[in-house]
Amino acid sequence: MRRFGRTIVTAALAVAVVAGTAGWASVDSQAAVTGPPPGTAAWRADTAAGRALPDPATAGPHEVARFFAGLDEGARRELLRAHPLVVGNLEGAPLPLRYEANRLAVLATGEARYASLASPGRRILAFDPRGRGQVAEVFGDPERAAHVSVIVPGSDNDAQSHDAPRTPGTGPAGMARALWSATGGAAGDTAVIAWTGYTTPVGVGLDAAGGRLAEAGAVRLARFTAGLDAVGAPDPVLLCHSYGSVVCGLAARHTDAADLVVLGSPGMRAETAAALGTKARVWAARGPSDWIADVPHVRVAGLGHGADPASASFGARRVPAADVVGHTGYFAAGSRSLAAIAAIAKGEAPRDGAPTGDLR
Repeated sequence: MRRFGRTIVTAALAVAVVAGTAGWASVDSQAAVTGPPPGTAAWRADTAAGRALPDPATAGPHEVARFFAGLDEGARRELLRAHPLVVGNLEGAPLPLRYEANRLAVLATGEARYASLASPGRRILAFDPRGRGQVAEVFGDPERAAHVSVIVPGSDNDAQSHDAPRTPGTGPAGMARALWSATGGAAGDTAVIAWTGYTTPVGVGLDAAGGRLAEAGAVRLARFTAGLDAVGAPDPVLLCHSYGSVVCGLAARHTDAADLVVLGSPGMRAETAAALGTKARVWAARGPSDWIADVPHVRVAGLGHGADPASASFGARRVPAADVVGHTGYFAAGSRSLAAIAAIAKGEAPRDGAPTGDLR
């Protein structure tokens, strides 16, 4: 009876928090952008060298890769020019072709807020202008790198804010740049991808407390990692920050990730690392001043994300975070957390040992 009472109190606290009475922001609900990219109808009606084009809604990334492998360069570029939004977001298509397609798609929007994404030298692996926009940017070369890491961000990230001024080492692109630099940059053998490929919550309200957007994001993340596999990239390290860790938790069993690292996590919708159903090693970190520690780790009526991945009982390996400041400081230059994350990204972390305390 006493345990039941504690559960009710905890549940009431959780509902109070997510409802805004404990200081969380109340914001409008976001509509998840899902399904194939704009221009899919015209793509389906087209052909290449007399062949039907793979349906973006049903064709798997490996099927897409085989299709493009059977086309000559002229046919590939013809599709790129005719259907840039589809080619740029088609998992399994050659990466250089996607970079060029997305440059054309960004320019075609004619919107100043996206113009910098088309700058020379940038590698935009996905660009979808629907809603607040989705974007993925590559640092390095995933097809030739020995290691690939994917940053999965949390709330308030989208294509519109991708290039907004931020504190160094924060935001998807800032985290990716910091990690790429820490792993050796152009002189290293690690590629890093900033993946804002799902509709994130805005603020810390009911969307952030629920799993609806994470469920939609998990489907997209699983397909994205399958696309990396289809072009020959190595099994990725997924680096999941804040609400992004909810996405990663739901996607874990459907990816070929080598490592799964969660930072400032509100929960992964699993009670233990083993319950994620993944062969990946699971790592977790939470800084001493990260406000996420105040979020109740419960699930009640669809709200909350469950057990704390940074707790010993969850069973994740620990990433040192004693010098992390706030909720977004995990990739700060010179920090022990960034050094540890870089070691995991480069495949230099211990392969065995106890579940916790492997990185100090």
